[in-house]
Amino acid sequence: MPIFRPRKSWLPLRPSLEGDAGKAGWEEELAVGLDHSDHVHEIVRRTSAAASSPVAASWRRCMTLHGLSPDEARTPTRLSEREFRDARERSNVLIEESSAEIDRLFSTVGRAGCCLLLTDEKGIALERRGAAGDDLDFRGVGLWSGTVWSEASVGTNGIGTAIADERSVVISRDQHFLSRNTGLSCATAPIRDHTGKLAAALDISTCRDDANEMTMLLLSQAVRDAAARIEAGLFRRAFSVSRILLVPVEGRTAPALLAVDRDDLVIGATRAARQVLGLDDRKIATGVPASDLLREPGPEEGADLDAAERAALRRVLSRAGGNVSHAAEALGISRATLYRKMKKLSLN
Repeated sequence: MPIFRPRKSWLPLRPSLEGDAGKAGWEEELAVGLDHSDHVHEIVRRTSAAASSPVAASWRRCMTLHGLSPDEARTPTRLSEREFRDARERSNVLIEESSAEIDRLFSTVGRAGCCLLLTDEKGIALERRGAAGDDLDFRGVGLWSGTVWSEASVGTNGIGTAIADERSVVISRDQHFLSRNTGLSCATAPIRDHTGKLAAALDISTCRDDANEMTMLLLSQAVRDAAARIEAGLFRRAFSVSRILLVPVEGRTAPALLAVDRDDLVIGATRAARQVLGLDDRKIATGVPASDLLREPGPEEGADLDAAERAALRRVLSRAGGNVSHAAEALGISRATLYRKMKKLSLN
């Protein structure tokens, strides 16, 4: 197996998980004179480094939780044909919903020497897109269908760390745990199911040594946007007979959506909507009016019942072509009773 190395000069380790831009400290130091393995061991020994940096925290997990060593010649675990088939069957809805979006994303970044992987929540690569000319490099490093890219399998990497931390990440070259993966740069975004639970990850990886910080930021935005569209599609599919409401939220890529029933009660919410509105499964199960959550101006007490009755009468009258006798018969009430209700509700 080939070992993918970064450029000859070491790059400073930069905080690459969302929300960590601009942090100073140990990550600004150059690992001059140290090989990658020694550098990882040195950083993991520093308690303060692991506490302040998600990358260092991931390195520590790899060593203490998963028992990995950065200098071992480890490749991703590869599933048998049957195991791979079973994994795809378990995620058939995910694959079906995401296929077109992955194709669209690959048409944008594929010619730039990028490989796309869609994995399940365990890091199993279910779908792959890559140019034939790049297959040798990507197959050599293990970016292939049926491989497992969890942290337990190959240490710190885009897919495994995004799954472990449940947020979008960029892992560039020497931020990978294994020395053999330091020629890779990865941008990964998690995908959640209709209940807000982690269901998958979408990854863009490249072996190009000219993939600089700006390039990876652009790829990260592209993969997050694609993941958000897939997540929204999964939600709409799960609540296909319900009304879908968009929760107004600023500065979020993830879709903030609510599913409501015919009575305007919330029956589903995406992870982003749950976070913004303070929702959980228990609250959703009890039945919460969408108007209360969205703080929409509601009618005065008692007026909501009148409004509902008025709307129901209008629908019946419309179906009866305006014929009061037919409408009264459909409602099972007398014509006089219907006239009184119409007068009360200002229906002429």
